[in-house]
Amino acid sequence: RLNISNALAENAIRPFAVGRRNWLFADTPRGAKASATTYRLIETAKANGVEPFAYLHHVLQHIGNARTVEDIEALLPWNTSVKKMQ
Repeated sequence: RLNISNALAENAIRPFAVGRRNWLFADTPRGAKASATTYRLIETAKANGVEPFAYLHHVLQHIGNARTVEDIEALLPWNTSVKKMQ
């Protein structure tokens, strides 16, 4: 028996389709790099079980005070005390 709906397949590729549409607005190399950096931070937070919005908020609050490599490493999602995803 085959399912008549393709909702599961559509849901699986939705992030790529939405991303593709958003990438059209990265009209410069710097804009594309900024977008890639943001996506990278979000996906790394998700991969480490950290709430992405809380993680981005934490990083943006503390990145300006980071002076050493150790300060930067303390902001990585596996080193922070940002709340975990449920």
